[in-house]
Amino acid sequence: MTSPKTLLKAWELRPKKRLGQSFLSDPSTAATIAARARLSPQDVVLEIGAGLGALTIPLAQTVKKLYAVEKDHQLIDLLKTELLTHKITNCEIMAGDILQIDLRKFTASADRKITVIGNLPYNISSQILIKLIQSRNDFNRAVFMFQKELAQRIAARPGGKEYGRITAMLRYCAEIRTLLNVKASAFYPQPKIDSAVIEIKFKPTTDYGPHDEAMLFAVIKAAFGNRRKTLKNALAASGLPIDSQTALRALTSAGIDPSRRAETLQPGEFVSLEVCLREAMVQGES
Repeated sequence: MTSPKTLLKAWELRPKKRLGQSFLSDPSTAATIAARARLSPQDVVLEIGAGLGALTIPLAQTVKKLYAVEKDHQLIDLLKTELLTHKITNCEIMAGDILQIDLRKFTASADRKITVIGNLPYNISSQILIKLIQSRNDFNRAVFMFQKELAQRIAARPGGKEYGRITAMLRYCAEIRTLLNVKASAFYPQPKIDSAVIEIKFKPTTDYGPHDEAMLFAVIKAAFGNRRKTLKNALAASGLPIDSQTALRALTSAGIDPSRRAETLQPGEFVSLEVCLREAMVQGES
């Protein structure tokens, strides 16, 4: 691997702070991530934020097909040159913003569910995760690198302050585990804090029984929108068509103490609450 500093200098480019660019510079870390992602020669992978190709190259050398998305148009020719240098022919590069791209264009030509991999910028991590959750029927899992503090929040379990809206949504439909920690010194430019790589493995949600997923996510958002309030008060103040009495009826019916707070609920309890809220709202209209 040519160092990011050397590559950027040769192409007269500089890292862009507005894009949160920090390039992986340690080849052993890239190889470890590719290995722990447990990919096979039959896999199809979507990489978000290919950058200078530090992870793109070992991934492409492992899988059947790799789609690499990069937002910074100035890096595309550099990336293509790096792939040619390493004789990579199974990688399709796309310049664009992953938040604006229809993910189905990658899955339409694949004969299997896709794995998503990437080093996600802090400022758009939540948006990417929500988009992936909503599109998860086409994906089996994701392997993402985050700033360590964010990774700890994403992998958090119910009961603590790190457990939040995105975590609750993920816990509802996925199993989460940390694959490895990465020192800040493995990047150029070097960030202020370390990173961690997390695997998000999607799972069926049929075990929860009949429920409305869109409403469930709205309830989770409402509950965490006023997370210092009790669940009853948070739901009543959420902007959803739920008054205090409706919230109380639903919580009681779901067997949830109205004085609890959002971060204490397990995913199954959120599902029960969603079902009971819809029933209570119908009763309130009759």
